[in-house]
Amino acid sequence: MKNEPSPHPERLERLERLERLERLESADPPASLAPKTDTYDSPWKEAIEHHFPEFLLFYFPQVHALVDWQHAPVFLNQELQATARDAQSGKRYVDKLVRVMAQSGQALCLYIHLEIQGARQRIFPERMFVYHYRIFDRYRAPVVSLAVLADRSAAWQPRHFGYAYAGCSLRLDFPVAKLLDWQDRQAELQAHDNPFALVTLAHLLTQATRRNLPARLQAKWHLVQLLYRKGWTRQQVLDMLHVLDMLHV
Repeated sequence: MKNEPSPHPERLERLERLERLERLESADPPASLAPKTDTYDSPWKEAIEHHFPEFLLFYFPQVHALVDWQHAPVFLNQELQATARDAQSGKRYVDKLVRVMAQSGQALCLYIHLEIQGARQRIFPERMFVYHYRIFDRYRAPVVSLAVLADRSAAWQPRHFGYAYAGCSLRLDFPVAKLLDWQDRQAELQAHDNPFALVTLAHLLTQATRRNLPARLQAKWHLVQLLYRKGWTRQQVLDMLHVLDMLHV
């Protein structure tokens, strides 16, 4: 892929403004009349759907290896909404339910949870369990529950839910990819070809400069230069900046 010329530093803000204007112009109804949606999580939803194999390969390589990629994944968005009867509008997380075929020939349901909200959630492990059993109850097929955490607490590492009482016990363990765990591996992220490595790098840079606007702008500019060097198009760069803006509203 031929590299496009990098924009000058002073054009970075202009590019972001242009991208926002383009989105506003393409909207059908005025914002005041449009129904409220989870605008901040939609870029992540699109990224996962458009680059699902890369998503699994980067964050959950052991799950990626189980999937027979000759069979296209099927996203069960409407089915997940029906399963999650208590889903709230305005939530700060992304949920995906994907049906895939395993290498063994067994159909699997992959439940993917991306926690966007920066604060730790006390009920998060319980929510993972509730969704897990609801999906199993609906499909009677193996369910693989996966979580990506974008919070800022290194000490918060929820990986299971369970209880035991009067001889009865229950436990769900689920794989977790925590973006903060890549904090000291940013050089590795920069050299990685997987687009989600760059999403993770961008998230960490934006998170580290959340209280320093000039530093954040400079970090974004360095990221833009990196993306152009890797052959990203102007639209791909703008999409990345949009993901960052939506993640850190």
